[in-house]
Amino acid sequence: MSAPTVNPSEGQLRRAVSALRHDPLALTGTAVLVLLVVVGVAGPWLAPAGINDVDVDRMLQAPSWAHPFGTDELGRDVLSRVMVAARVSLQVGAVSVGIALVAGVTLGLFAGYYRGWLDNLLMRCMDVLFAFPVLLLAVAIVAVLGPGLLTAMIAIGVVYTPIFARVTRAGVLSVREQVFVRAAVSIGASDLRIMRRHVLPNIAAPLIVQTSLSLAFAILSEAALSFLGLGVQPPAPAWGRMLYDGRGFVTDAWWLGVFPGAAIFCTVLAFNLVGDALRDVLDPRQLTVNEARRSTG
Repeated sequence: MSAPTVNPSEGQLRRAVSALRHDPLALTGTAVLVLLVVVGVAGPWLAPAGINDVDVDRMLQAPSWAHPFGTDELGRDVLSRVMVAARVSLQVGAVSVGIALVAGVTLGLFAGYYRGWLDNLLMRCMDVLFAFPVLLLAVAIVAVLGPGLLTAMIAIGVVYTPIFARVTRAGVLSVREQVFVRAAVSIGASDLRIMRRHVLPNIAAPLIVQTSLSLAFAILSEAALSFLGLGVQPPAPAWGRMLYDGRGFVTDAWWLGVFPGAAIFCTVLAFNLVGDALRDVLDPRQLTVNEARRSTG
């Protein structure tokens, strides 16, 4: 006899899609993210010029029809570099959050399910990581491993692992006491099967929300590391590095900092808008608050 399987309600997914379609802010954020993905994937082909095409005769030219975002101190087209740098931000965000998601969910799942000494050990390790400021811990990891794209992704992934571990553990502690989990235990289902078939699907909603929000912070962290010279190394373009290079031209060439900064701002804002919309739909606590407001309003 197989254990009863309780999957997340398909209505949650439909509500999430409906929320994104009917919420103007969420719809705007989704459109920006879709555009960002297109630019990130096809940036090298869509860019109007080569990212490292040096032309000293055109250095520090203001935005024009020929160069909509202007040129930098070496005459390179800023628009092309901003477009290609979108791939770096997406790559770092996706990989680093993927690392944090896999590691954090695994640790939180075992800690919440088995509890006892294993829970205390794992959560105290997470507390140690939480004790460090996010950027300081990332800088320390990159300093040990060496600067570069790969180390930046690893560092950001390690930094955000405790968040996913905490969210997962909280969900597991609640779900493991449900009747369907006890029923699966009573008929002899293995722990791994219970965690995979019964626990994980029922804690997926907060993890989805946390993933969307963490992507925004991961992109900010990558920009900060690149600004400090610990992320993507020149001549490859990165939004944070472009901000660093343009810091000395704030008064003479404002476009060197404004356009990379605007790209970071729009990307992070879009992720936050989508994340907030998903939280309103998928987070049971927030859903209860919204329903209470509607009933009293």
